[in-house]
Amino acid sequence: MGAMPRIDIHGVGLEVERIPGPTDRAPLVFLHEGLGSVSLWRQRGRSWPADLCAATGRSGWVYSRRGYGQSDPVADGRGPGRMDGFWHIGRHEPDYMHREALDVLPALLDALGVQRPVLIGHSDGATIALIHAARHAVTATVVMAPHVFVEDIAIQAISTARDAYDSTLRDRLARHHADVDNAFWQWNDVWLSDAFRRFDIRDECAGIATPLMLVQGRQDEYGTLEQLRAIERAVPHAMTLEIDHCGHSPHRDHPEALTRAVAAFLAPFP
Repeated sequence: MGAMPRIDIHGVGLEVERIPGPTDRAPLVFLHEGLGSVSLWRQRGRSWPADLCAATGRSGWVYSRRGYGQSDPVADGRGPGRMDGFWHIGRHEPDYMHREALDVLPALLDALGVQRPVLIGHSDGATIALIHAARHAVTATVVMAPHVFVEDIAIQAISTARDAYDSTLRDRLARHHADVDNAFWQWNDVWLSDAFRRFDIRDECAGIATPLMLVQGRQDEYGTLEQLRAIERAVPHAMTLEIDHCGHSPHRDHPEALTRAVAAFLAPFP
């Protein structure tokens, strides 16, 4: 696998990894979860993004959002939220996924020379993919465990993560993030804020006209299947895959079956 460790986006370095493959089809661009990174897509020595690229006959890009993995941290991550030129710094505000989808991701794709990608998003990354696909040209979108509105089950799970952070979770995450506190608190603080309870992109999803695949585990600890039902109502052409005996991370719980399903879904598209 070829590596392009960092790319500069308006003065901020983002960790980026390229997965080589054919160039005659739209590349896959992977958008990680709320505590994810480039390295957290891997498990047991295997890279699910690389496996999916091979199965679909496409190249790919994996990147860590600002504050995650080996990307630059968010300046003053628990201070007051504010703009600093192109970038938002300080504590995340409820529109942080819109900023990623509508400002940062287009700038990154432009820097990479990628047009009309296939977006593969997980959790927060799935929500970012939906927002982007509703406003920008993409070839197709695959979202795993998306959040289109805030449910009590998600708040409970994120509160549990906060309680576990100092005792066990911090050490596990520190292997994947250069600034683990920056990665954790920027996600945890905004999700547990009162203002974020009003986050809702159900109406925005109606703008998605390109192919869309929805994936969720039936035992997802961060969301109910009403997340998928809401998207289906907004995007009637969406294809849905529900996976039994599967939690919040289908690509970890059932990687081979998911790879086959996504490859079949993407096969007709350029």
